[in-house]
Amino acid sequence: MRTFGLNKSPLNYLAHLFLSGTDEDLRLGNFIADSVRGAQVLLYPERVQQGIRLHRLIDSYTDGHPVVAETKERLRPKFRKYAGVVADVYYDHFLAANFQTFSAQPLAEFAKEAYTQVQSRPELLPERVQHFLPYMVRHNWLVSYAKVEGITRALHGLSSRTKFDSGMETAGEELVQNYAFYQMEFERFFPQLQAYVHQLIQLGIRN
Repeated sequence: MRTFGLNKSPLNYLAHLFLSGTDEDLRLGNFIADSVRGAQVLLYPERVQQGIRLHRLIDSYTDGHPVVAETKERLRPKFRKYAGVVADVYYDHFLAANFQTFSAQPLAEFAKEAYTQVQSRPELLPERVQHFLPYMVRHNWLVSYAKVEGITRALHGLSSRTKFDSGMETAGEELVQNYAFYQMEFERFFPQLQAYVHQLIQLGIRN
């Protein structure tokens, strides 16, 4: 679940926020983690630090998972090094589109709560997050993920921000054409990720 320097674009924020549970500090750390570099993590309160570490552990687990590897392998001929970015966006789409399967809380209510919590801690937001957060809230990225049209817009935006020809402007078409395959892979992967994160939180989050 890496962002390849595309931190100002809508990637997998929904998954990271959702997997943090109801702990506001853990959720905040998980949300800002891509904008926190190295030892900067030590500048934050302990529970926010744990959220940042949780984000990185989720990324590592996802990057090494065999089901995710299947998704990226199907995407790689078209999107090459951006296959992982496209996979992230697809998986957040399936989480959003099937949110009621994973949460008793409606997606729109969850998104509103998450925006409110993050915005209530402006002193802890890195500069990059401060720049994109108002746009994220205004355009309701978390809810927009649920529609293929929203994901397609996100992928077009990502394509325009890459230094090289990524092909991501066609990734919405790829999702539609092979929707069932990507959905099955998400359904195989996400419950395992949930179980992994639950264990991390129960045992205590360490590097």
